[in-house]
Amino acid sequence: MKTKLTLTVRKSIITLAKKHSRSSGKSISRLFEEMFEEPELHNIKSEQQRAADRLLKLLESSTGVRSLNDKALLKKHINRKYA
Repeated sequence: MKTKLTLTVRKSIITLAKKHSRSSGKSISRLFEEMFEEPELHNIKSEQQRAADRLLKLLESSTGVRSLNDKALLKKHINRKYA
């Protein structure tokens, strides 16, 4: 059973949602449903988590080593930078 939901969001978010809806060929309602049907695909991350992800991607690309774990990548970068 479908039920109507009213959200209050900034106008800029509505504009982005409409653009994304058009480009994906899905309704905003469908996009919203998918966010909660497949939560592992749409993890909502904090600013700190997003910053850590960006840092790790930067470290991976600058070292050229993808087999190291996160901790080893950070150590390698710090040691190289301050050696």
